[in-house]
Amino acid sequence: MRIGINGGYWQAGPPQGMEQALLAADGAGVDSFWTSEAYGSDALTPLAWWGGKTKNIRLGTAVMQLSARTPTAAAMAAITLDHLSNGRFIMGLGVSGPQVVEGWYGQPYARPLARTREYVNIVRKVFERENPVTANGQFYSLPLSATDAADAKARGITGLGKPLKSTVHPLRSSIPIHLAAEGPKNIALAAELCDGWLPLFYSPRFDSEFRALLDEGFAARSGNLSDSSKFEVSATVPVVADENLDSALAKIRPFFALYIGGMGAKSANYHRAAVERLGYAELCEEVTALYQSGKPEDKARAASIIPLELIDDVALVCPVGRIAQGLKRWEQTAVTSILVQGDASAVTALMQANLANSTGNEIPAEK
Repeated sequence: MRIGINGGYWQAGPPQGMEQALLAADGAGVDSFWTSEAYGSDALTPLAWWGGKTKNIRLGTAVMQLSARTPTAAAMAAITLDHLSNGRFIMGLGVSGPQVVEGWYGQPYARPLARTREYVNIVRKVFERENPVTANGQFYSLPLSATDAADAKARGITGLGKPLKSTVHPLRSSIPIHLAAEGPKNIALAAELCDGWLPLFYSPRFDSEFRALLDEGFAARSGNLSDSSKFEVSATVPVVADENLDSALAKIRPFFALYIGGMGAKSANYHRAAVERLGYAELCEEVTALYQSGKPEDKARAASIIPLELIDDVALVCPVGRIAQGLKRWEQTAVTSILVQGDASAVTALMQANLANSTGNEIPAEK
């Protein structure tokens, strides 16, 4: 099992100690480091700034927002970072939700799967650099075109655009593209179009269901993507290393309450939907009602009712021994990398647990 770090996105400002943590991880055998974006810090700048001081670790975005950049602009950034990192870049993409897409980026959210398909296909064409890039889709048109003269005038289209190829030759013509996906159709789309899947709330209990969705996508693959043997599943997993279970739960429960109750509109929260599919629909309803009341005491109550059962389903908590026992449930799943969402102690604990499991050295579950 490969171990990575999901550094996420900034809160009010830059996170303290992230550069030092990344440099330590680079020398300790951690496989990958990922940054993300929503409507604050971007994913690319921190990855380039911090990653420029590393030598070994793979550098990924989990995720770059599709609506934040045109497909060609995203491909340009990927080509640039892949050159600067000497072939260590992984392009992780995601569509986000309607509140962010329409509220922050000012883009329509409708038909996210079809938009993703067009987007990824254009990015692939840029990477391959075989021909000038053209597209005639519902969402992206290269060169930009109009239906008639009146449409061109209304939209300010000159008609002088021409198909172009990147002036920079990609270091790799097949820079890996991973897709963040939680819904069943999105998961299958990741397997069909991409080189990897970036899941959140991956439960080993549902591994057979996840594999079936991936197999559905693999069956629809074509061209150079027909070989799915190197497909990666890099699951973001909250990890809390603590000698005391109650203390660990107090640290991790607010994360679940936020994602279930506060990340997206009540009618369109895809994180909540993913947790509901794990069998926690009634809990999600109660957490959402409490969290969206806006009262601090209700948000605290929403966190307090997150059960250990759910946390153990998709996260790893407490002493190294307990984490090692929990990690064994992941070893036979489709997951190829666990991306730690936590602090430096969480990364260290997971690496120790992983090493213990791989060598057969048992660690007591409780101290």
